[in-house]
Amino acid sequence: MPASIEITDGRLVVDIHGPDKVFAMKSHLEIPLDKVAGARSGAEEARDWLDAMHIPGAHIPNMLSAGRFYWWGEWSFWDVHDPDKTVAIELRDHPYRKLVLEVGDPDGAIELIDGALSAHVH
Repeated sequence: MPASIEITDGRLVVDIHGPDKVFAMKSHLEIPLDKVAGARSGAEEARDWLDAMHIPGAHIPNMLSAGRFYWWGEWSFWDVHDPDKTVAIELRDHPYRKLVLEVGDPDGAIELIDGALSAHVH
């Protein structure tokens, strides 16, 4: 089940749904907008990295990557089943370098985040 993304009170709010909450060991993330650098399609990255992930997150090749992953000296948070519906959200000055999430409407999520960043005064 795709993650949901919204912008509330100057924060990026991500909710993880269904069984992915168990695999990811997290059901809710809130990131201040001043920690969000931008959003883009994560489809290519998800396809490339799904086969190269390292524990402690849950990874079932070609099926699921959910949770925190350590890659090239940085932590990221993933919840992906279908790479084609994935958005990558780059972060700065945050324990996670990025969030890579499957969402119902990747283009809409990117527009939502970019619009919020444009309106947000740093």
